[in-house]
Amino acid sequence: MSSQEALSKAKLVGLDLVEIAAKADPPVCRIIDYGKYKYEQAKLKKQEKSAKNATRMKEIKFRVRTEQHDYNIKLNRIENFLEEGHKVRVVLQFRGRENAHRELGFEKLERIIGDLKTMAHVDQPPRLSGRALGMTLSPLPKAQQKRHFQLFHGELVEEDDFEDDEEDDDEEVVASDEESSDENTADRAEA
Repeated sequence: MSSQEALSKAKLVGLDLVEIAAKADPPVCRIIDYGKYKYEQAKLKKQEKSAKNATRMKEIKFRVRTEQHDYNIKLNRIENFLEEGHKVRVVLQFRGRENAHRELGFEKLERIIGDLKTMAHVDQPPRLSGRALGMTLSPLPKAQQKRHFQLFHGELVEEDDFEDDEEDDDEEVVASDEESSDENTADRAEA
């Protein structure tokens, strides 16, 4: 229908004529309440923006007596979360007599901060609340991130150690070949 006809129908029912798809041929229009339409569009835009920038808070728990292997695995998980762009809340809980040695908890969290300095910065420094210490970490920009703990055959190793191990493996192969040739010549000399 013509635009004049559509406008007269919109005025008749007390609503507005709103252009929905301007690029269509002919343009698509609706008779609706413009204020409501504007509100719905703003709501959709806000939802799209929040879905696009959805950073979630992840939580990793430690204890004062967390051993090295578990510590490495938890650091690997934290690095994965930070790499994906999530914030991480690190919680260290005290049990029983551990409560008397809270300085050990602060030392553990400082160690975590030092190990993750190339992946995150501290949003909330270690803070005591009840029987737990907590801190919040946010990821550094992707260009500044450098991982230290990665899985290699089920074991966590630092990147520097991984490169050194490859070089050592090559040297061992050469050394074992030389040893076997020395043994063969010694056997021939005896015979």
